[in-house]
Amino acid sequence: MQASGRPTIKDVAKAAGVSPTTVSHALNGKGVVRQETADRIALVAGQIGYRPSPIARGLQNSRLGLLALVIRPLRSLDTFLPEGVDYFLRMAGAASLAAMERGYSMMLVDDPTRPGAPLSATAADAYIVSEPFANDPVLTMLSERHIPFVSVGSDPARRGQFIELATRDWEETELALDHLAEAGAERVALLTGTDQNAWNRESEEAYLAWCERRGQTPDIAAFPEAEGERIGEAAIERFFGAATGTRPDGLFCLTGRHAAGLNAAAHRHGIRVPEDLLLAAGSGALQNRISQPSVTTLDLHPEGIAARAVEVAVHLAEGTPLAVPLEVPRATLDVRESTMRG
Repeated sequence: MQASGRPTIKDVAKAAGVSPTTVSHALNGKGVVRQETADRIALVAGQIGYRPSPIARGLQNSRLGLLALVIRPLRSLDTFLPEGVDYFLRMAGAASLAAMERGYSMMLVDDPTRPGAPLSATAADAYIVSEPFANDPVLTMLSERHIPFVSVGSDPARRGQFIELATRDWEETELALDHLAEAGAERVALLTGTDQNAWNRESEEAYLAWCERRGQTPDIAAFPEAEGERIGEAAIERFFGAATGTRPDGLFCLTGRHAAGLNAAAHRHGIRVPEDLLLAAGSGALQNRISQPSVTTLDLHPEGIAARAVEVAVHLAEGTPLAVPLEVPRATLDVRESTMRG
């Protein structure tokens, strides 16, 4: 027996007086092994405590019962636990439970293409890749290796090339912008992130089209997602500094942490929210709910997105026809003090 104390297939073979190949065939029901020999091997295996590797058995059966979730925006943040951001936790938790409901386990993977990634990072039966970047190497690797996957949101450089759940970035942006206008904003600006993903790109395209319909001059700024709340001072200078021309009276920040930073900086500079500035965010964080004033956000319903993605991933893993809508649930607005005047 090995020094580790864990019996191996070679230990079973030695104890039973047969070859490791015979043990493998007997325990996996493959090949031609006499019943008497197979019974003896099973008895010996039980006596010495041998248990077949679930990964090895899964690979032999071409399925492990394992799904993987790759949340790509986490790659560009300064931490995998961004303070206050519950979207990723809600999505990962809901995906895990939805997978269990269907008899699968869920594995959260950082980036299976990075140097030194563990072998387990590419062992799943199917993958869910959330918000991929343009020409995302993860999608490229999975495609080249013929590993089933579904993308939540498109690779903006390769739209329609892979199986994807269509996100509603355009529709969600219009929902927030229309709400700001209905609340009284006449000059609405947009603050995006810098990641090259469909969320940033399509939201900007939707904003430009919205401005054109209303005859408004666009006012857009982009700050790195990793900066989070730290963008507050720079954002105030960008939109309200001395060199600024017409100042906005409404702002739509795609990320909740950006909105939280801008909300706090506005207070420090005497810009009143909502009296002087109506503020909304495209995705919420804890800071948006507990700040003074609290900030209106979109609820993207990541639980529904996760459940739909798992449903598609299971179909792909099992090779069954896709009979589910390839789109995510509609977002709703959580209206709070930052867009309530009067």
